[in-house]
Amino acid sequence: MPEGVLLTPLRQIAHPQGDIFHALRADAPGYAGFGEAYFTHIHPGLTKGWKRHNRMVMNLVVPDGHVRFHLYREADGRTVAVELGDAAERYARLTVPPGIWVAFSGLGERTSTVLNLASLGHDPTEADNVPLETWPLA
Repeated sequence: MPEGVLLTPLRQIAHPQGDIFHALRADAPGYAGFGEAYFTHIHPGLTKGWKRHNRMVMNLVVPDGHVRFHLYREADGRTVAVELGDAAERYARLTVPPGIWVAFSGLGERTSTVLNLASLGHDPTEADNVPLETWPLA
């Protein structure tokens, strides 16, 4: 795992009227302040990325579906994969510090939802993007 990246298992609580999926608390490892929360979808078989934030800490959770995150750090030239999803064995929060390139792929048979609990609000000048072909996926 690239330096500074955290993978934190999260609790799912079964409830007869609808299950509860924990995401992030202010006292949790990886919490770096709050800027905004947003959801993005990824369709099965497709990949979004590469993006590198220069100041933002991302806290990524997949409350619905199955997603493979590809993490690339230029310093060591290595891509690492982490799979998150709504299944109990994959339900976790991926904390990605600034400077790590991220791409993500939809797995499974349905569209997946990714929640980013970001330390900063959206700023189009804060992140860099390069074509998906720039680095190999893990």
